[in-house]
Amino acid sequence: MHRKALGRGLEALIGGTSSSTTMDRQPAGPRELPVEEIGANPFQPRARFDDDAIQELANSIKSSGVLQPILVRTQGADGYQLVAGERRLRAARIAGLMTIPAVVRDVPDKEMMELALIENIQRENLNPIEESKAYQALIKEVGLTHDSLSSRVGKQRSSITNSLRLLGLPPEVQDMVSRGTLSAGHARALLGLASAGDQLAAARYIQAKGFSVRRTEAFVKRRLRRIHPRPRAATATGLGEWETKLERKFGTHVAIKRGKKGGRVEFEFYGQEDLERLLETWGVL
Repeated sequence: MHRKALGRGLEALIGGTSSSTTMDRQPAGPRELPVEEIGANPFQPRARFDDDAIQELANSIKSSGVLQPILVRTQGADGYQLVAGERRLRAARIAGLMTIPAVVRDVPDKEMMELALIENIQRENLNPIEESKAYQALIKEVGLTHDSLSSRVGKQRSSITNSLRLLGLPPEVQDMVSRGTLSAGHARALLGLASAGDQLAAARYIQAKGFSVRRTEAFVKRRLRRIHPRPRAATATGLGEWETKLERKFGTHVAIKRGKKGGRVEFEFYGQEDLERLLETWGVL
């Protein structure tokens, strides 16, 4: 699908279009700014950067310089804050540059957030969780609807909805996706499991086994056939809440079953490695 421009776009901000806004009345040309005076963008959606790629860019900057200026706004009396160009700024620092070409614009917080988020989404350099969080921020903080967000970033509404669903996974599973040890396809398959404990345990198992997405989908289907969920909310003894807490703590499905005088607590495991993980957690191994 053809990607649509983000609002006026970075080109309009850098190039100085003939608009009546404050930022368009400012000088359009770049200037050399001290690298040490440029602070980070507080709305940067990327949590992870490819060190090798940044180093390659730094090498290129050493030989050819910074070919495209970064975009900044003023901060305080003498400082600046990055709006766009995080990779170039990082690489310039590694390359040992004292100054960097930059265009200064008066960009409000809301527009700065939108620029930072959509620029990264359109360039497709976010991992799946970063992209999901960027969508969430654009909806909650900027106020975009799913339809307007779809139009702005040039992606199907269903794709955005599926991306947002990944944020329902346990934090540890999200971290696996962020690090690339699980793909977004694996993660979407895990969403079929009802509890956070099941999702986390299954994620650890399929990661250890190196399952493909298709095999993961089959694994989840088998798990669902074996599980006979009971309405935990209907239990009068509060066992459902305890089961949920145990699942989150130990990363597996847990069932507490009462008998006439006592009961038992059942922990599921999904292979030898998963059993050993539980035993280590309990201090047995």
